[in-house]
Amino acid sequence: MRIGRPAVIAIAAALVLSSCASNETPASTGSDEPAESTLSGTLNAAGASSQGSAQEAWISAFQTANTGVTINYDPSGSGAGRETFIAGGSDFAGSDSYLNDDELAGTFASCAPDTLAVDLPVYISPIAVIFNIDGVDELNLDADTLAKIFKGDITTWNDPAIAALNADATLPATAITAVHRSDDSGTTKNFSDYLNQVAPTVWTEKPADPFPYQTGEGAQGTSGVVDAVTNGVGTIGYADASRAGDLGVAKIKVGDEFVEYTAEAAAAVVDGSPLVEGRADNDLAIKLDRLTDDATHYPLVLVSYAIVCEEYADAAQGELVKEYVSYMASADGQAEAAASAGAAPLSEDLQAKVAAVLETVK
Repeated sequence: MRIGRPAVIAIAAALVLSSCASNETPASTGSDEPAESTLSGTLNAAGASSQGSAQEAWISAFQTANTGVTINYDPSGSGAGRETFIAGGSDFAGSDSYLNDDELAGTFASCAPDTLAVDLPVYISPIAVIFNIDGVDELNLDADTLAKIFKGDITTWNDPAIAALNADATLPATAITAVHRSDDSGTTKNFSDYLNQVAPTVWTEKPADPFPYQTGEGAQGTSGVVDAVTNGVGTIGYADASRAGDLGVAKIKVGDEFVEYTAEAAAAVVDGSPLVEGRADNDLAIKLDRLTDDATHYPLVLVSYAIVCEEYADAAQGELVKEYVSYMASADGQAEAAASAGAAPLSEDLQAKVAAVLETVK
């Protein structure tokens, strides 16, 4: 892996990086405790807001174990995170979209000359279809109906297509407000990819970070979508499942059943999906299988990546990135993300693949 030099470029006022964790040293437990960490320095990163809760937990744990290290993560969105990293303004990016062909064909200011960056899966999560409809606690949706709602073809909650899927519900005539991400978002790309694969005759636009249709209401970031759905009337949106809170969450149709999300069902889809073809051996971008009809799977899922250089111009900075991302993808890091954000842990096989690539980072 070419890990470019996270030039700890003083990320200017434009990046309001949120340094989320204390650097408290754990209390001494006796002579058998591990040797004190000698790591030191500052990492600046930006990207996927879906990773926000997990990053807070990862940063807290890593800084506690390595008191000389400070980590700042700005949940500015996947697109903004990749742009910042490519421009050399951060040491790694968090992204729900892997690097596309155009990005891979360019240069990475954070990386050593003549080296590239790679995508490493670190976070798996279901995407929840969240809703706020008076008098409705449960909602079933198939892909065609969901696509028509967000495309603007279905405009009221008592539409016959929705009623046919929810025979036991009393659906109001309330107008639908479909809330999407206004920023470039990997969550949007994954949501669009699901609809494009499963309901291709309705959702005809190819998946991309920008929301493809001039419909509904846009909101900035995961928190913006959640706030808009929470504070609106007759609202529906999509967001990382860790942020669903007390909102209603729709079941989606998989095969002949309506399935609610679970971490296990999301992980099952990832485990059954191949790597993207035609990329470097050390790039672990995953082509998700959305077309499963196995009701133990939840195909509306995202894989979020840490995008790092194969080689950093500043070796010390590369070592910091390597150590921190290794922790994120480790069994301990994945358990932390599961506990704090409801994430689906990477399988042991995928953890091993990520660790093997990180061993080559310098």
